[in-house]
Amino acid sequence: MKILLIVLYLFLVFQRLGELVIARSNRRWMLERGAREVGENHYFLFIVLHSLFFVSIGMEFYFTSFQWNPLFYPALTAFFILQVLRIWCIATLGRRWNTRILVLPDEEPISKGLYRIIKHPNYVIVFFELLVIPVLFHAYYTALIFPFLHLMVLTVRIPAEEKALQERV
Repeated sequence: MKILLIVLYLFLVFQRLGELVIARSNRRWMLERGAREVGENHYFLFIVLHSLFFVSIGMEFYFTSFQWNPLFYPALTAFFILQVLRIWCIATLGRRWNTRILVLPDEEPISKGLYRIIKHPNYVIVFFELLVIPVLFHAYYTALIFPFLHLMVLTVRIPAEEKALQERV
């Protein structure tokens, strides 16, 4: 079981690094089309938060002896559901998906997929990922701390994003 979790951990780290590569490519594409970037001042908070999230999981996992827990399979199921939802969000936004706030002038915000139901579905999904993923690794302190830190960063991020969307034209 421990080997499976190490593989899952490495998969998640490389997945997130791959998403940063996609975000960089999408950012370049959007800037070439006249996008305006805002919120650069707080972007580092996301990088620090998500980097420390993986460090925290790794530390807790390393220093905790793994024992079977009845939460594992429900957490694993929730993890897979969250992965599907997150990929759906990214696919819905297409080239407009980014880890930064970029606004293309004269283009309406995306209002299909999950964005038709929830205004910021990716942030909701990430909140639950920050709760569920650590449970898989018995990283319960991480599961308690990082969703809260994510909400704190969102108190800056969402208003900046909303303001940028309102001022897009």
